[in-house]
Amino acid sequence: MKTFAELDLIPPVQQALAEENYETPTPIQAQTIPPALRGRDVLGCAQTGTGKTAAFAVPILNRLGSHNRKAPPHRPFVLVLAPTRELAIQIDQSFSTYGTHLKLRQTVIYGGVNQTRQVRTLKRGAHILVATPGRLIDLMNQGHIHLDLLDVFVLDEADRMLDMGFLPDLKRIISQLPTKRQSLFFSATMPDNIIELSRSLLSNPVSVDVTPEQVSVEKIEQQVHFVDRRGKQELLRAILQSPDVVRALVFTKTKRRANVVTKQLIRKGVGATVIHGNKSQGARVRALEDFRSGRARVLVATDVAARGIDIDGITHVINLDIPIEPEAYVHRIGRTGRAGAEGVALSFCSPEEQNELRAIERLIGQKVPAANSPSQAGSDGQHPAVAPGNSQVSGGAAPGPTRRQPPRTGQPDPNHRFRSGQNQKRGRKRDRQPNRQANQQQGAAHGQIKLITHKGFGFIGNGGAKDLFFHRSAVEGIRFEDLRQGQQVSFTVGQGPRGPCATNVQVM
Repeated sequence: MKTFAELDLIPPVQQALAEENYETPTPIQAQTIPPALRGRDVLGCAQTGTGKTAAFAVPILNRLGSHNRKAPPHRPFVLVLAPTRELAIQIDQSFSTYGTHLKLRQTVIYGGVNQTRQVRTLKRGAHILVATPGRLIDLMNQGHIHLDLLDVFVLDEADRMLDMGFLPDLKRIISQLPTKRQSLFFSATMPDNIIELSRSLLSNPVSVDVTPEQVSVEKIEQQVHFVDRRGKQELLRAILQSPDVVRALVFTKTKRRANVVTKQLIRKGVGATVIHGNKSQGARVRALEDFRSGRARVLVATDVAARGIDIDGITHVINLDIPIEPEAYVHRIGRTGRAGAEGVALSFCSPEEQNELRAIERLIGQKVPAANSPSQAGSDGQHPAVAPGNSQVSGGAAPGPTRRQPPRTGQPDPNHRFRSGQNQKRGRKRDRQPNRQANQQQGAAHGQIKLITHKGFGFIGNGGAKDLFFHRSAVEGIRFEDLRQGQQVSFTVGQGPRGPCATNVQVM
């Protein structure tokens, strides 16, 4: 298979691929799609970022689109399991893109948010369900999801699932699958426990092994700063005070966050501009020209928008958010240290991002040197380098490795006005934010997590009184799966069926 046109795909799927300029398949797509179209089970060893999602989404959509079946309530035909909320959302968006011309229903479910809307979409019926294991089991236990009509089961990033402790959940989910089904199993690595899991799931599979892209980061000086999410922007401003930071490319996880960061930098007098998917082509060109010429010292970008950026003289790449996909880290930091020059890559890692950091370190085969220990990311959200009274904020050297300053190709113009994206039309769906104002108004209590269970609930110490129960649905601003015993949290005391309980639980 050399082109997608050679595949016997239904016209709506071919049209969607053509609109996305998909012509030549990646190796994982070329090896996976043909046997998957024939209904074979697949065991795929491939890194994230190789085109893996299309490798399983295209044959699934082709199969569903070939049969005009109505989606029954609570009974999906396809189940895709992903380890994290962010990856589940990305997979769901890919199905929307490739299936845009098909009359199919799909939904994505994950923890850390109220389940009401998710239950409503399941009741209407969904052909395709993308889920994280914890929320899937919760809704199965409540009778909102039944897997007896399932045709296709996809397990993505199996090794990461096991790293995050999901093996008991996976075994329970697999035990509920119908015997007659197609299964597609993907993992970046194949240790013994992954092979054992695949044998319990697959029947006479086609094995696909795609050699990962060679990773080279030798000339890039890397460093990770452990910092609470709330302290990241203050740390960024402190680092940008250093004269060594001549031209910085800052990566964020979302378009909205890119806009917010850019506006705050501009308010602090930093020449900054932004590119992301909601920007027009003209706005993107202007932003890149401002950055290339030196009128903007900082370019804030999302991964998708930054594809194809080729600008010399980028001295620093700063990962304000750790990327979900390990390969994205390599692609990001590879934009510095070009043409034999040295470069610096700094990553800001919050407690809930440490799993992603470990995945990156496995990929590059080394530990990223740390500027501080995870325990030093203070409970007030501050990095030690920006604590009150620290000279690094008031004009001293900014935290992080320094390097020789290369000749400037352009100087930031303090009189140049940069567009911060504040006039961009906002999407209808806003990111869910913790209800901190409500907590303040109700008089939030504070305590320490005493116990976290795999069943979706935990207990918080309540200042000498009886420990308070809390359910995963009460957690805001972080996934329940990312909570840890000993974390300090704020909460409000509510009344549950069995007495007082904690609601609006937020990590401090």
